Amino acid sequence: MTYCVGMVIDKGIVMMSDTRTNSGVDNISVFRKMFHWSVPGERMLAVMTAGNLATTQAVVSQLEERTKAPDDRENSLMTSPTMFTVATEIGKLLRNTVQERQEANGARGKGRFTASIILAGQIAGMEPRLFHIYPEGNFIEAGLETPFFQIGETKYGRPIILRGYDRDMSFEDAVKLLMVSFDSTLKANLSVGLPLDMMVIGKDDFAPTHERRINADDEYFQQISSQWGEKLRNAFHALPDYSFVDR
Repeated sequence: MTYCVGMVIDKGIVMMSDTRTNSGVDNISVFRKMFHWSVPGERMLAVMTAGNLATTQAVVSQLEERTKAPDDRENSLMTSPTMFTVATEIGKLLRNTVQERQEANGARGKGRFTASIILAGQIAGMEPRLFHIYPEGNFIEAGLETPFFQIGETKYGRPIILRGYDRDMSFEDAVKLLMVSFDSTLKANLSVGLPLDMMVIGKDDFAPTHERRINADDEYFQQISSQWGEKLRNAFHALPDYSFVDR
């Protein structure tokens, strides 16, 4: 399983993903699920992947090949005029890859090779944009009413973001909010695990403003985890007491 979040705020986009993949409790591995490409001063693209590992790796490998842009091949992602066209290209690639793997495996492959992608980025002269791309190749875009997307194991960390999100929050607060969301998910589901990859994409930076891998011994993440638990208990005990009298 996987947990990835992309979140839009006024200052840009914040992304975070775990790195755990597993096919059973005795077969756990670490694989990167966040990737980015940039052209200084012109564009910044980043993706996070969830789903069948072979499928997501195939998609990312093909994206990597495109960004190398040999002389005899048009580099479509790095020349697409808008983020919408980038999302369309990645959607087609994802859909075709899923279909190829399902068809190659016949009846056994039906429904087994699905994957989803979060795409974030900005092209010069336009606003940063965030998309959720589905296995079928279609996608939706984040907006004022839906300012963040999650893929993978979403249910445990979603309430945290819903209660804490503010569009004009700082990058630092946005990172802290996602760390709390991930800590809650890690506590509830063993299929999501450290290390975590985090990236901040500032508006008009066209490169990662800040990126970091968060390991199990990360001091800040340990503080977030322990203090969040303590403050939750304190907040619980500060709530009005329930009484059996007159009820």
